[in-house]
Amino acid sequence: MFIDCKSIAKSIDEETIALTRLTKPKLVSLAVNPDEGTISYLKSQQKKAKSLNVEHEIFVLDSVEILSEKLLEFSKDETVHGIFVAHPLPKGADELQVASLIDPEKDVEGRNPVNLGRLMYGEESFAPCTAAAIVEILTRTTQLMGKNVVIVGRSNTVGLPLSVMLLRRDRSATVTVCHTKTQNLEEKTLQADIVVVAVGRAGFLKPEMVRENALVIDVGINVVGDRVVGDVDPEVEKKCSLTPVPGGVGVVTTAILMNRVARIASRGGKV
Repeated sequence: MFIDCKSIAKSIDEETIALTRLTKPKLVSLAVNPDEGTISYLKSQQKKAKSLNVEHEIFVLDSVEILSEKLLEFSKDETVHGIFVAHPLPKGADELQVASLIDPEKDVEGRNPVNLGRLMYGEESFAPCTAAAIVEILTRTTQLMGKNVVIVGRSNTVGLPLSVMLLRRDRSATVTVCHTKTQNLEEKTLQADIVVVAVGRAGFLKPEMVRENALVIDVGINVVGDRVVGDVDPEVEKKCSLTPVPGGVGVVTTAILMNRVARIASRGGKV
């Protein structure tokens, strides 16, 4: 069974529209030498923003140096409420340095180390958007307390922050984080009530790797031929509840991002 993520996103969008009736939020998105896929994503982001009455500007830049200047400029600009930086950054760029230049109160993606530090204390207003989207889907779909959760992937934007969020006392899941060096991965996923997959490999999680009626969250976005596919084999849907790709985690992530911009604007610069 596929999980209806579009309905979850719609409910978040409704709150955003209510907020934008009272104020005029502005989001700026920046990219350094982006490829066609990134440009396409930013345009779809802009279309989404327009539908929610969020002003949106895209800046395509030639270097990380210019990006750094723009981040400092927009962090000080009181008319800008949210700052988004497209990834991946060019090879050799210092991810930590770039993230640190964004005002933590405008860091709608939750990449600034200040916001990641706050996450350790249970403050999730600026949690990484994809991790926040997964938590939103899970809390609307199941009871997390005491559940065994296996996360496959340990990135700073999904696996690591998600593990912290699921361990929070009001959720109290039991979390195992796996990665490319994990031995006997299938043994661990077969024991899980919930499996989250964020490895960037098309069809990585096979039906034989999950138990019947498990809940599976597919974070992957992979282009295969002319199709966009996830990290989970679609056949998993026949035995588990599964988020679709496309139309799954991604739509909730974008809804949360736009909602943050609107909330920052409505509360005078703070979520």
